This record gives sequence, structure tokens and C-alpha cells, in this order.
Amino acid sequence: MEWRGRRQSDNIEDRRGQSGGMRSGPGFRIPIGGGGRRGGGIGIGGLVMILIVCAVLGINPLTLLSGGDLGFDDGSSGSQQQQSAPRSAADEEMRAFVGTVLAETEDTWNRIFQQSGERYQEPTLVLFSGQTQSQCGFASAATGPFYCPGDRKVYLDTAFFRQLSGQFGASGDFAQAYVIAHEVGHHVQNLIGVLPKFNQMRRSMSEADANRMSVRVELQADCFAGVWGKTTQQRGLLEQGDLEEALNAAQQIGDDTLQKRSQGYVVPESFNHGTSAQRMRWFRKGFSSGDMQACDTFSPSYQQL
Repeated sequence: MEWRGRRQSDNIEDRRGQSGGMRSGPGFRIPIGGGGRRGGGIGIGGLVMILIVCAVLGINPLTLLSGGDLGFDDGSSGSQQQQSAPRSAADEEMRAFVGTVLAETEDTWNRIFQQSGERYQEPTLVLFSGQTQSQCGFASAATGPFYCPGDRKVYLDTAFFRQLSGQFGASGDFAQAYVIAHEVGHHVQNLIGVLPKFNQMRRSMSEADANRMSVRVELQADCFAGVWGKTTQQRGLLEQGDLEEALNAAQQIGDDTLQKRSQGYVVPESFNHGTSAQRMRWFRKGFSSGDMQACDTFSPSYQQL
């Protein structure tokens, strides 16, 4: 991806090298590839069904999707007053890369929303190292990227990119960009009412139905990431092999692939992000069309699309 020398977003909150306190309160994490627990926003990857974890810990998952305050400090006040550790050249390059990708998503979604007569409210992306806070709970390095509807922020420990490449076999800068674009896709869903609607519908759903609906939500975020990918192609930013990098990342973090890798078998009823085939198909659909209207994963025939 030809990203160097392009505009970088100002909507970056860099907490790397800072420590944040945690107030007591409920929270849960979703394991990624069988390791660690992750934050309460909707995020990429995950093997264990959200509702099962919530049932075990006695937590209402609707609070997270509705953007309710769980009683956590978001880390933006106290931590911002602390002195950051010196940054390496690699740290600065990662900051520039993330800022550029976020800026490209802003350009894409500002244009799409303007075409519909709406105003796109840009999210903030929080870079952290080790641990931090969000209104969706406590995030650690094992958390993986996630979007928190409560504060409308994307949280990213860039160490995840090393995990994506080393553990999941999904290397390349466009694979990393896909991760960011997917989480921004959840922000778009929050703005257009998909996440609040899911929250409302969940109240009358069985756990199995809610899990299937979660898959549709995640696949739509993949499709939105594909829409963004199309705009990068139209701006001449894609290099040879970039599309394949994104599709490989989507394949490697499908529920079935992750479960086979971690436990040797799959439990389809526990899927909450979609199979590898589904994730690849919906990213490609968004990329091929460049149209968010093509990302209707809530259609009864969405599995055949």
C-alpha cells in the first residue's frame, strides 16, 4: 500500500508508554486465538461466544452495545497528563501508518455520508501499549483491536500486528489496514443505527439467534472495510498483492479457522464473527462494488451473496 507522504489523521490518541488506572467494575474480554481476554467493544477475531462469557461472569452484553457507561475511566484524562517514554523510529513509523490509514477511512466515509446528505462523525483511534481503559472496559495487549460504542473510539495495541503476522500468518501492510478499516466499519454501523438496533433486538432473542445476528454485524463491518479498500484502489494506493493480503487476513481470522487452530475442531453454533469463507466473500463484495448499500448482511439470503 502506497501510504507514505499522505495526510495523517488528527484523530489519534497516543497512549503508548503511558499507564492508566482502573476503577473497579464489571468487564469481560474475548479470547483471540485462544489467548487472553479482550475488551467489551465489538472487535476483530475471537473464539468464545460473547453471550457465554457474559453468562459466566454475570454481565449484560447489551450494556456494551448500547454504549452504556460501565463505570470505567476511559484513560483519557489522567494518562494524558503523564510523560510518555521516548519513541523509536519504528514507533513513529507505526504512528504514521495508522494515522494515514485512519485519514483514508475519514476521506472515504466523509464522502459517502455527504452523498447521502449526512455528516460523518469521525472516530478517535487510541494507540496503547500493554493496557489502557475504555468505556467498554479494560484493554490489555492480549485484547486485540476493538471498537467501543460508548466512547466512539477504536482501540489498538499495534503489537497485535505482530500477532497477526506471526501467529495467524497474515502479513502485509494492507492486512493491517484491513483490521483498522473493519473496526471503523463498526463505527459506521454505530452511526447508522445498526449497533443500537442489534441491542434492541437482542432483548427478545435466544442466545443462538443473537450469536447468528452478531455474525451478520461482523460481516457487514468486513464489507464496509471492502468499500474502503475500493476507494484506496481508485486513488491508486494499492500495490500488487495488497488485495490478497486483506483476503488472507479475513481468512485467517474466520471463526472456523481460529477454532481449528486452537482446539482442533469447530463449534458452528459458537461462531460470532463468521467463517473464513464468509469473511472473505463479504470483504470482496464491498471491494467489488464500492457501495455500502451492497453490504446488506441482514438480507435473508445473505449467505448466498
